Amino acid sequence: MAARNSLLEPSGRLRIDRLKKRGDFLAAAGFLRRVSGAVTLEMAPTPATARCPQTLRLGVTASKRIGNAVQRNRAKRRLRAAAYALLPLSGRAGHDYVLIARTGILVRDFTALKGDIAEAARAAHRKLDSQSA
Repeated sequence: MAARNSLLEPSGRLRIDRLKKRGDFLAAAGFLRRVSGAVTLEMAPTPATARCPQTLRLGVTASKRIGNAVQRNRAKRRLRAAAYALLPLSGRAGHDYVLIARTGILVRDFTALKGDIAEAARAAHRKLDSQSA
């Protein structure tokens, strides 16, 4: 199995880079937002200066509304795990994805959480396609 940082895994999966700068999170927040279950997905095209072939960028955040630091970290770990399972296959290269934890994420079944992310991504992709058509 190829490392997570390889450009393109043999199975055709996309590479995932992490969003780390506040400006990248704000850019995604200003473009497209979809809510599904215990997750809010914000999505935007990756800026040309940061774009790499066959790569999407992912950011994860949880506000204090989720709970204390331990609970927020657990929520973010769950979001990352679900995203790394789904987005390499269903995400779009050249786009930034920001997942925001919502209340209930800590008790949500992991399969349902993955379904929430997949549903939000499908809705965001449909909206993106309708905007470009």
